[in-house]
Amino acid sequence: MTSLQLDNSVVIFVIGLVISTIIIFIVTKLFRGRTNIGKAFVTAVIGALVWVVAYRLLGHGLLAIVIGGIAWLLALKGLYGLSWTRAAIIAVIIWIVSYFVSVALGLRTAPGPL
Repeated sequence: MTSLQLDNSVVIFVIGLVISTIIIFIVTKLFRGRTNIGKAFVTAVIGALVWVVAYRLLGHGLLAIVIGGIAWLLALKGLYGLSWTRAAIIAVIIWIVSYFVSVALGLRTAPGPL
């Protein structure tokens, strides 16, 4: 990987992280009420790490999606003190919003929702 490719990858990762943080903050604020941008940022970082590990270990197939999704749900549940059902609802909404934002912006940033 050349220096220019690495620079582009870092920029794309940071853009994805910022967008994910904002989406997570807004969705959890609507459904949870008590949140802050710092917790949303931590959630976005954990989500990015979970997806990278899942894809690296399991490839880009359905198993990676399922295992990565469950791991991210566990993180969301733990960070926000949610039930499994509420965490799943919030996660699905975050994924849907992230999909439409990434399509609208022409981005494909990193594994996972955004």
